[in-house]
Amino acid sequence: MEEKIIEEFKNNIKSAIEALRKDFQGIRTNRPNPALLEDLKVNYYDQLVPLKQVGTTSIEPPRNIIIQVWDKEAITGVLKAIEASDLGVSASADGMMVRVSLPELSQERREEVSRHVRKVAEGYRIQVRNFRDDANKAAQKSEGEGEISEDGKFKLKEKIQEETEKGNKEIEKILEVKLAEVSL
Repeated sequence: MEEKIIEEFKNNIKSAIEALRKDFQGIRTNRPNPALLEDLKVNYYDQLVPLKQVGTTSIEPPRNIIIQVWDKEAITGVLKAIEASDLGVSASADGMMVRVSLPELSQERREEVSRHVRKVAEGYRIQVRNFRDDANKAAQKSEGEGEISEDGKFKLKEKIQEETEKGNKEIEKILEVKLAEVSL
């Protein structure tokens, strides 16, 4: 029973950390990142589809993202989706390609992005604490059913806290990397 609780808790933390990484990919920094645009919804034949379903994205250093569209009918939808987004980028069509230029981030915008990144990370820390609380409740419940002894429950809670701290350290590392990207 103890292993099951710990394993489920570790999996929850792991999925939260992966979700944080994915969320951070979509936050604009001074470096171009294709993930910034991939999930933008594009109107394609009266259907809203993610941009990654109508073309491929790649980087053209220093500050451009290139979208190679597969169907020329999608170009106007891609341009409109980029203009409607709050990314603060400019886009232009070039044949079957859309070139997205990322302007230099101002100091004010960097501070704004940094605050947002910290807020997102804090949301994931809260999520980890909620997972910890759920695991502790499961441990408490199983002790009441006689499946785990008092000593076993104490050791289980220590393991849960240890995993919580590991998860928070990982979140902190990811946050530091993202903040460094923003300040470049």
